[in-house]
Amino acid sequence: MSSLTKGDAISLKRSCTATTVPQGQPITLDAGGVVFMVQQLGGSYTVATEMGTLLRIDGDDADALGIDVPVERRVTIAGNGPFSMDQVTAALDTVYDPEIPVSIVELGLIYRCEEKEIDGGGRLIDIDMTMTAPGCGMGDVLRQDAIRAVERVSGVDAVEVNIVFDPPWSLASMSEEARLQLGLM
Repeated sequence: MSSLTKGDAISLKRSCTATTVPQGQPITLDAGGVVFMVQQLGGSYTVATEMGTLLRIDGDDADALGIDVPVERRVTIAGNGPFSMDQVTAALDTVYDPEIPVSIVELGLIYRCEEKEIDGGGRLIDIDMTMTAPGCGMGDVLRQDAIRAVERVSGVDAVEVNIVFDPPWSLASMSEEARLQLGLM
């Protein structure tokens, strides 16, 4: 099975770890349990339980949903070509909020993204990102997703992602395209 549509019932093929949304608590789902597809974007999956609890399943566990592991989770972005910050932005644009079908770039969660030289050579990408709310439990999950995405960019040796809340995020932080997509304009 390669993809599912919103609302499809899925019987888990094996046990796997999921993260509660928005609390960010890890839980284990048992093989044979039933969940319902909510969204599949950026290589992760948001599902709902029969009780309506939202859960995020990492793309590395796609096989538990009966989905082939996405190729983009196994390859380097931009191959062996020359490094560019555009590739870093493109990588970050593959990371999606598990509740909102918009990338963290389009949501305006990336406040700063800079290339720095590491002592002794090498390239560090230093990122400040925020959450839509200070109490969002998904901060660590999205932070790790951003790190993994940028680490796949050719020419990147290290990645640091700092979660910041100054200035506070607002709807004005979103791109016009994201606001249109969500019906906020």
